[in-house]
Amino acid sequence: MSTNTSIKRVVTDILVLGSGGAGLFAALHAHQANPELSITVAVKGLLGKSGCTRMVQGGYNVALAEGDSIERHFMDTIEGGKWLSDQDLAWTLVTKAIERIHELENELGCFFDRNPDGTVHQKAFAGQTFDRTVHKGDLTGIEIMNRLAEQIWHRGIARLEEHRAVELIKTADGKSLAGVLMIDMRCGEFVFVQAKAVLLATGGGPTMYKFHTPSGEKSCDGLAMALRAGLPLRDMEMVQFHPTGLLAGPDTRMTGTVLEEGLRGAGGYLLNGLKERFMQNYDPRKERATRDIVSRSIYSEMRAGRTTPNGGVYIQMAHLGPEKVRVQFKGMVERCADCGFDLAGDLVEVVPTAHYMMGGVIFRPDCTTALHGLFAAGEDTGGVHGANRLGGNGVANSTVFGGIAGESMAAWLVDNNELREPDITAIEQSIAAHRTPFGNPIGNLQALREALYECMWEDVGILRTAEGLQRGIAKLAELDRELLTIGVADDDPAFNMTWHDWMNLRSLLAVSRVIATAALAREDSRGAHFREDAPQTSALATSAYTVVKQDGDALTVTTQAVNFVRVKPGETLIVETENA
Repeated sequence: MSTNTSIKRVVTDILVLGSGGAGLFAALHAHQANPELSITVAVKGLLGKSGCTRMVQGGYNVALAEGDSIERHFMDTIEGGKWLSDQDLAWTLVTKAIERIHELENELGCFFDRNPDGTVHQKAFAGQTFDRTVHKGDLTGIEIMNRLAEQIWHRGIARLEEHRAVELIKTADGKSLAGVLMIDMRCGEFVFVQAKAVLLATGGGPTMYKFHTPSGEKSCDGLAMALRAGLPLRDMEMVQFHPTGLLAGPDTRMTGTVLEEGLRGAGGYLLNGLKERFMQNYDPRKERATRDIVSRSIYSEMRAGRTTPNGGVYIQMAHLGPEKVRVQFKGMVERCADCGFDLAGDLVEVVPTAHYMMGGVIFRPDCTTALHGLFAAGEDTGGVHGANRLGGNGVANSTVFGGIAGESMAAWLVDNNELREPDITAIEQSIAAHRTPFGNPIGNLQALREALYECMWEDVGILRTAEGLQRGIAKLAELDRELLTIGVADDDPAFNMTWHDWMNLRSLLAVSRVIATAALAREDSRGAHFREDAPQTSALATSAYTVVKQDGDALTVTTQAVNFVRVKPGETLIVETENA
């Protein structure tokens, strides 16, 4: 086909891929830095209605209260991440979070819950030494996203809704990014968006697991594109399982939906199928242990056969007082009621659910990456959280680095204000690859998806072994080959959801291979990554993170030593004050 004549081209100064907290903050900050810039936000769904930020229930970690400090927040983040975090990134997170929360309240108009004296209310989240989670009931993400979307609409920032990014297109010499190949989902046509600067902020979303929290539209497209573009990904073995996903049975998509951390922070109990409280057998912090420990503990109870009717465990809140629970956790009480469960007064079945990816594209504190013209922020990036993310640090990460990315792109364009011509051959090759299923016989995508679920849950999940990981890697390669033989029934590409399911699986399989490969390479247990055949954590002083790159179909894994630029294991930045 003739690419020049048949593909629509859109030109913009800045292209933002994704409309979650990272993407929208980036667009707003770039616009604020230079209102003359043309800024375009592209999103798979509808702006303000898509992505994971909107689904945030718990809240936003920030050191505001008397007695708390950025040093304490930093140490909680580093220790929670088992000393794998990039300390410059973590320091940026905790310091900028204060600035960003004031921006959310005072400039964007977010209403967060208050104490009787008018100060911002901050609740307890697991793994933290201070109650620092700012929230709007248990619907914090909706509050933030509604206000951000209003500002995008008000400022007239361009939108490409229902546009799917499929390839990062470089210049012919391969040294710079020229733009992004996309599909207009409404008509099925390919579109090339030529941009001077591109932000990768599509979010992660580990939906390759049987139980997962993100919506089905999340399929790791950003990470898959970064892989194909040759970008290095770090910490990809670190997949966080939230301990308490709603277990509503096999016939509803509500299964996997998070029942947030605040339930356990407020004093909720976990009971096994025998209705026995069990967390005291695994950790002295009981239900307030970190997510990785609680998830492994629940999984151990499940594997031992002490399960509920649907195969999980129970969460109990009634002992705290049903009326108090209904007020404090209104959103979750209503969500459970929609599925026929009484969270406030009865037991609700839960199961660990794949929730967040700590790993991602290697990036710098100014959000630049190894590819000239490409910036990254949010869950597409690695290094902020290390081996485990504290609840409440996720939306802080997205908004902090999203804002920085917007400012960085605007500043970068002062000296890099040129459009770069794309490699036309790369566009044609990508189009051909993405049109593969239209030339294949019809197959069973759902069966392949179920096989992926089973493989990742059993062999690359909460508890891992070398044998299981090797089995998983072989199975993923087999599924990858099978996918390339499967076709779609309808030749019409307009809103062809089977075609998009095929592309979702292509991305998920690519990223799943990286997760399994990195997990096999890490021969100790650290944070979210637990090897039953290597349960000990190696010396923290020699901490190293995995780096995976793709060349063709081959993956290479290397390790790099963590640079302890602010604090070393065994040290702390917290200065305890003595009472007079």
